[in-house]
Amino acid sequence: MVRPPLDAVMMFKILVLQALYGLSDEQAEYQVRDRLPFMRFLGLGLSDRVPDRTTVWLFREALVTAGAMEGLFARFDTALKERGDLTLPPVPPDPTLYRHRRGTTARSCRVCSTPTPSTAGC
Repeated sequence: MVRPPLDAVMMFKILVLQALYGLSDEQAEYQVRDRLPFMRFLGLGLSDRVPDRTTVWLFREALVTAGAMEGLFARFDTALKERGDLTLPPVPPDPTLYRHRRGTTARSCRVCSTPTPSTAGC
């Protein structure tokens, strides 16, 4: 049985959360499961499926490959400015470059040489 695809708007909202909070894909998955405000922002209920880190990574890669990542963030930032809300950093960070080992602090985080979900040792 094939799962239905996840909503593209919800997936983009996860990228927004990552940009705002500096979250890696793994951290984003955990925080969405853990924080009710994040779930509400994404339109998820307690029993809804939360995208895993690989799904987030694949979505980001699809946007980058299509050349749509910066354009989407620019349009989102423009919409925020027009409403008078906070704005995002000028370039969306790539949280896949930073992987944290469990039980470590951000200071001991290292940059992975290959930003993939299967990067060993990160």
